[in-house]
Amino acid sequence: MPTLSAVDRAGAAMTSRGGGERLLVVEDDATVRELLAAALRFAGFTVASAATGAEALAAGTTEPPDLVLLDVMLPDVDGFEVVRRLRELRVDGGHGPVPVLFLTARDGQTDKVTGLTLGADDYVTKPFDLEELVVRIRAVLRRTNGHRSDVLTVGTLALDTDGHQVTRAGRPVRLSPTEFRLLRHLMENAGRVVTKAQVLDRVWHYDFNGDASIVDTYISYLRRKVDTEEPRLIQTVHGVGYVLREPRR
Repeated sequence: MPTLSAVDRAGAAMTSRGGGERLLVVEDDATVRELLAAALRFAGFTVASAATGAEALAAGTTEPPDLVLLDVMLPDVDGFEVVRRLRELRVDGGHGPVPVLFLTARDGQTDKVTGLTLGADDYVTKPFDLEELVVRIRAVLRRTNGHRSDVLTVGTLALDTDGHQVTRAGRPVRLSPTEFRLLRHLMENAGRVVTKAQVLDRVWHYDFNGDASIVDTYISYLRRKVDTEEPRLIQTVHGVGYVLREPRR
């Protein structure tokens, strides 16, 4: 679980990246709720909070947030029911159904499948890392609220999310569906280091139980296809993971 020092570290690392998006934190544990709210405000978000499902529904329908950070285990109704009711009420954050990120101690595969099937945009289990959580919140916001272009670009590399096309210096690059998802994840987090665990969560959708070296294998596939010219964009951060960025001068 987060600590006050973790709040300081996460905020110091990310306060300059805030865009003022409105978040609703739904968590019945007062200590966790206050720590989350403090960290997210320090990261640049506007934060409201709720301790129960009823409070969440009231807050979400009165002033729809840009994203709901939602615990599953609440004292009145569970988080799954909150999402069902939000969808039934057609709560809209301005760009379609309000995005939901579950943050919960319930880490069973069935719970994850239930949450994602209901339309949640991500599922993070406790204990969690605050810096990673902020990165995942931003990734959901980019995917859902139009804060990014449909074409992601890093240097001469471009990825058209709607057209499912990739080019490097104007040259078409053919990728398999998995390669495309991996490249999209790297580009959505351009400049940030992503770990193998994060890649497995986001690209393989929680259902891959094999050797994590599959990430290394697919990174090598991508390099052969998109990094055939200078500058090389996909970089290894030894002992941590990978980052896609233009080389620092």
